[in-house]
Amino acid sequence: MGCCRSSLRPGPHAAEKPPRHRPPPPPPTNNGPSFSLNAHQAAPPAPAPARAAAGDVPVFAEFSLAELRAATAGFAPQNIVSESGEKAPNLVYRGQLKAPRGAPAPPRAIAVKKFAKLAWPDPKQFAEEAKGVGGLRHRRMANLIGYCCDGDERLLVAEFMPNDTLAKHLFHWENQSIEWAMRLRVAYYISQALEYCSIKGRPLYHDLNAYRVLFDENGDPRLSCFGLMKNSRDGKSYSTNLAYTPPEYLRNGRVTPESVIFSFGTVLLDLLSGKRIPPSHALDIMRGRNIQAVMDSHLEGNYSTEVATTLVNLASQCLQYEPRDRPDIKKLVSILEPLQTKSEVPSYVMLGIPKPVEESQAPPTPQHPLSPMGEACSRMDLTAIHQFLFTAHYSDDDGNNELSFQEWTQQMRDMLDARKRGDSAFKDKDFKAAIDCYSQVVC
Repeated sequence: MGCCRSSLRPGPHAAEKPPRHRPPPPPPTNNGPSFSLNAHQAAPPAPAPARAAAGDVPVFAEFSLAELRAATAGFAPQNIVSESGEKAPNLVYRGQLKAPRGAPAPPRAIAVKKFAKLAWPDPKQFAEEAKGVGGLRHRRMANLIGYCCDGDERLLVAEFMPNDTLAKHLFHWENQSIEWAMRLRVAYYISQALEYCSIKGRPLYHDLNAYRVLFDENGDPRLSCFGLMKNSRDGKSYSTNLAYTPPEYLRNGRVTPESVIFSFGTVLLDLLSGKRIPPSHALDIMRGRNIQAVMDSHLEGNYSTEVATTLVNLASQCLQYEPRDRPDIKKLVSILEPLQTKSEVPSYVMLGIPKPVEESQAPPTPQHPLSPMGEACSRMDLTAIHQFLFTAHYSDDDGNNELSFQEWTQQMRDMLDARKRGDSAFKDKDFKAAIDCYSQVVC
């Protein structure tokens, strides 16, 4: 349900002003962002995906509103993938981010979260929060790749996860319910993501629920980065039903690391039951040690009773009223890790989705070498382009050319027209159009 990779790059070039996509300085953490995995992350249960989940994430950057508007087709209603919140409503759009000019990469799918205008009045505060989250990179997360502060607009850009949310697969499944081994994998992967965030100094996750768990192209579960950032500057908005809200948040309006554990317990409860059960009601059932009353009937008994009991007990511990009675995230990971089964089965198989398309390993098709003028055009070197035009005795004669009848061919007419359009574009500082036109005149 993810945050600010998501863009098209039209507009003025570097000759006018510095590039727009400037990686911001790293967030002020003690050790700085790290891409290493801890002991629990060293050996993933599932086979390696077709491409690295975090290795190809772009550097965190700032985007313009025009870029994100183009990427989402003008924030078209048909591109809305999520809409939530009452006090601080926000929308998440699907988009396509084009590769930089000249790069061979295909467009990148992105998720763009658009905040209400008054949620973050101070653009500096919003940017600092976004940069803090943008410094995190992990294969168990839908990572944040950028942000935008433009006037009253506040947007986050994240990797787009194409295979829906845990809520969709659990509560609104059409073809098949999620099998038991996959539910265990979801719990383990999300606990790994939360542990990583905690280690990196960002233990607070706002409104963790089944809608925040997303599935990537390989069917692997990922934690949305959007929950790492508050819904507003004061953070006093919780979009889920109050029945699922941590008790201490209802008392003082603050999210703590223990609050995140409570919310993780509600996700465990969702995985066990396949439906939304208020934690208070679930605790009553668990106290009666009636495991069958908690378990999803769609599993048809295809699970280990011993493992199910362990998971029920873990959920019960997470949902304790007093924060001090809940386990910490490190304990959750250590309990969930040995419960994993079917480690050799890819997630997309267990989730029942098509196999992801492997990226072609064929070498790129060799291209014809560019002429010196072409090289200058490709690197947007206006000084070199001007020198080529001067050497070719190119001059602006305002169209006062007297050509013989023999010379007045369609080819010459097109060339003259291209030159006029290039001159006009150059005067308007539309350098891209100017270079395109001049390239038709000078070879």
